[in-house]
Amino acid sequence: MVKQTAGRDQLGAFAPKFAELNDDVLFGEVWSREEQLSLRDRSIVTVTALLAQGLVDSSFQYHVLNAKNNGVTAEEMAEIITHAAFYAGWPKAWAAFRIAKEVYAEK
Repeated sequence: MVKQTAGRDQLGAFAPKFAELNDDVLFGEVWSREEQLSLRDRSIVTVTALLAQGLVDSSFQYHVLNAKNNGVTAEEMAEIITHAAFYAGWPKAWAAFRIAKEVYAEK
């Protein structure tokens, strides 16, 4: 697993505790619990949770790319977003598809 440093890189000086919790707890401890839930499944849950909140921003793009890197295919991502659209909202799904298409178009 890659050591996460985004929190410290972006917020370390301004919000050191938040940066520590982001890097060490969320990405260090929670994401590393692969015996309980695979990285692939965690990616699916995370993408769905962000979509449901309407957070289709750079963090959503990061997690779609993470899902791709964790083995979620383009076809599966399309199905995940389609399914979530009925629970999270159609406009949110449209926004999510725009980002997912960009991520999966990249080689």
